[in-house]
Amino acid sequence: MSLSGNSSGKISRSNENYFSIDDIIATQEKIPCKFEVAVPHLGYLDQSSDSEDVAVGTKLELPYWLAQSLCGRRKHTVSVELPKVYRESYREIFDADATVVDLHKLGPYFYLFGTRLLHFEHPDSADIAKNLLQTFQTRFRMIMDMSQNSFNEDVTQLTQKLDETERTIFDVGQQGLNDFQQWETRQVDKLTTSMMVANHRKRKRAQVDDGQE
Repeated sequence: MSLSGNSSGKISRSNENYFSIDDIIATQEKIPCKFEVAVPHLGYLDQSSDSEDVAVGTKLELPYWLAQSLCGRRKHTVSVELPKVYRESYREIFDADATVVDLHKLGPYFYLFGTRLLHFEHPDSADIAKNLLQTFQTRFRMIMDMSQNSFNEDVTQLTQKLDETERTIFDVGQQGLNDFQQWETRQVDKLTTSMMVANHRKRKRAQVDDGQE
């Protein structure tokens, strides 16, 4: 999912990438939910209850894909709460110094799952979007510096605190450096556009075609 601004100041959200393994895994992340209506014959979802049905007020953690389907515009079966790593207390930590945070420990798909949460019209949605963007911008230079200064080294310690999106960026940075060095030493005839840049351009063209810009 991509985030972009428009003239009204609202956040536009493109459709999920149903062919992305990362996207599929991210939607398995669980969200705290509270049932607003009784649901018959699904009591087995609540392992702490012996009831055959799910009672009103029952709190459970449900995977994102299920919570979204139960909390749509036409369905209000459940209400959702923000996972703790996206709440104000954690946003303050990111604002203080996002570069020292172990994002992979907090959630291997921190950015991807965070943008999914914007589907829920939560009062904090705008603050979450802003924090995701600022966190990414703050950590991007650190990631690129690491990728450019650790070529041909064991990078396990460097990447262990990065989420999956950041690890991809790190790998792309190293591949770009390798390609440049090969070109500089005449091992290849010409430089080519990286897949990340090419895919980004395709998404931008698709957004223009859809009237999102």
